[in-house]
Amino acid sequence: MAYETIDVQPMTVRIGAEIFGIDLGHPLSNRQVQEVHDALLEHQVIFFRDQRLEHESHKRLGRYFGDLMLHSGVAGLPDHPEIVEIRGDANSKYVAGERWHSDLSCDEIPPMGSILYLHTVPPVGGDTLFASMYAAYDALSPRMKAYLEGLTAVHDGDMIYKKYDPTRSYPINSHPIVRTHPVTKKKCLYFNAQYVTYIDEVERDESDAIFDYLAGHCAKERFQVRFRWRPNSVAFWDNRCTQHQAIWDYYPQVRSGYRVTIKGTKPF
Repeated sequence: MAYETIDVQPMTVRIGAEIFGIDLGHPLSNRQVQEVHDALLEHQVIFFRDQRLEHESHKRLGRYFGDLMLHSGVAGLPDHPEIVEIRGDANSKYVAGERWHSDLSCDEIPPMGSILYLHTVPPVGGDTLFASMYAAYDALSPRMKAYLEGLTAVHDGDMIYKKYDPTRSYPINSHPIVRTHPVTKKKCLYFNAQYVTYIDEVERDESDAIFDYLAGHCAKERFQVRFRWRPNSVAFWDNRCTQHQAIWDYYPQVRSGYRVTIKGTKPF
């Protein structure tokens, strides 16, 4: 795909690209917004270096691509409820996203995408892995594709968020394991080991076996790209066709920033 306003440098054949020649902290032209969106659809996750995002410019950036949503599991900032702080430091007992997952798949209508801005990162470590669920689906055998078609899995928010506030109840919803992307119309796997508890249509032992198979399959290295953060970097991922995992290998160093989440549509 040819781009006029941005420089797009693919990172792997299947997923990921770095984007140059754009300042996300300032208002974007219609052409820039369209090309960033096109790059996201083409590469599934895109990365930007040397950006400066204040809370208002961060929200403005997200709103170019849809309405912002409130996180159903953790509270946003007091004055900016659409923004969630992401932080790991010497006081952390755990950090967000340590297992492979798709953001808020427990919601009835999961997000379209997320934009994470990290202003402070450790000198080494703290990378994020992203995996293409298009590639994971395409790599399945025809018989496995046929088996999974029409099955749904339960995505349970209690699995993640009860540790933050055990007094609350969190969303729980079933979604198709094979999902059609609403824009590209490509099929992909919509399954992740962090939120999924079981498969609806089969007995528990069969569900457990398929769970283990899909968890291992989706995490295969050939579907992945690895992003090494630097200060003031941004990652924008398509939540409908990717999974990601944050690597917590930097304790007790500080890794800190903010994320906005963009509303999506019900998986089909």
